[in-house]
Amino acid sequence: MTAERTSFVYVTFISAAPEKVFDAITSADISARYWGHSNVSDWQPGSRWEHVRNESGVAELTGRVVEHSPSSKLVISWVNTSQEADPEAYSRVTFDVIPYDGMTKLIVTHDDLIKGSGMEQGVSKGWPIVLSSLKSYLETGTGLNVFAKPKAA
Repeated sequence: MTAERTSFVYVTFISAAPEKVFDAITSADISARYWGHSNVSDWQPGSRWEHVRNESGVAELTGRVVEHSPSSKLVISWVNTSQEADPEAYSRVTFDVIPYDGMTKLIVTHDDLIKGSGMEQGVSKGWPIVLSSLKSYLETGTGLNVFAKPKAA
């Protein structure tokens, strides 16, 4: 029986050129500055990509590059490295980078998520802070602490 699937969509506007936004997603050095992880790949369709944690150097997520259109679109498969052997565990992330006057519209669609899974819960909490950090980094030069926890009431 196939698990029910769901998706997560996040839209933000960033005061930066599309090329800078795209580079921030695909550059290992830049992604490490606002994400706490380096996105590592040669970004060719079919190539492996890894999401490597800064402190440990361990790839926590991985997948394959599905589509790469520089400065406009990136599509990758996405899975915890511990679940790589399970084809059902994979989801897909699409980054649509759309030029506007003096800014960029970034749409991140994370779909094919197993409804109710730990990945769905992690994604729904993780993407908003990561993409807010990306926006902050590109607009001010400083990213947010993506590992911050809510303060106790």
